[in-house]
Amino acid sequence: MLFLAISTPAPTKPSSVAASRRQFWRWIDPHLKAGTAKSVYARPGRGAVVVFDVENNEALHALLNEWAEMIPATFELYPLIDPKAAQGYLKRQRGGK
Repeated sequence: MLFLAISTPAPTKPSSVAASRRQFWRWIDPHLKAGTAKSVYARPGRGAVVVFDVENNEALHALLNEWAEMIPATFELYPLIDPKAAQGYLKRQRGGK
């Protein structure tokens, strides 16, 4: 299951959480290598955007809790559909044309 997670960190001075921000990058790296995270981008100012590929909602819940332990944040979550699957769906809706 693909999910786009957008973090909005709690309002604190960026310098006061610099170590936690470095820890986030160490934490996300193994997830990128394993494919659990498909991509990650930093947001201007603070925050990040990650595309997760997880088995279920419980796995997503665990990742977001680990993330929030490092950097307290709120998350916007969007379920995603693989582009090939979305195109296949559209073809079936039009009778395969």
